[in-house]
Amino acid sequence: MDLDTPMPLAQVIAKILNPALAMLPLAMDSPRARLQLLTQGQQESLFKYRRQMGNGPARGFWQMERGGGVKGIFNFHTTTGILHQVCAARDCPFDIPMIWARLETDDILAACAARLLLWTDPYPLPAVDDPATAWDLYVRVWRPGKPIRDTWNGYHEAARAALGL
Repeated sequence: MDLDTPMPLAQVIAKILNPALAMLPLAMDSPRARLQLLTQGQQESLFKYRRQMGNGPARGFWQMERGGGVKGIFNFHTTTGILHQVCAARDCPFDIPMIWARLETDDILAACAARLLLWTDPYPLPAVDDPATAWDLYVRVWRPGKPIRDTWNGYHEAARAALGL
């Protein structure tokens, strides 16, 4: 696959989501979680860019920032222990700068981190047929600098199709 081609969603599911979600508590794996992760990955990076364009601070397919999402899951009471276990399994030092740097080269760690960040949200994951609420979750938790709503529904539908939902 050339670097200018997005990773197909079936490949993302097989090579990244399945192994990542298998590392996390069973309660974190659901069709709703998978749909949100696939949609957000498309929105953030098209599953093409592991480093934010223009030398921005975000890393990984889910474009997490060191002082934002990574710091959040490192410190949040319901995710820090799980993150520690994931880091040990991925041979990544349990250190914010190291985790953040590794997101660019370890897609499974990046997927785990993205799922953990979604876990910090107090609301239930949106229904699979509710792209508007999924968008609200994305904006609330990821806090994108320049959110582009126009692409969301198409990415949501593509993710639903890839997951057979």
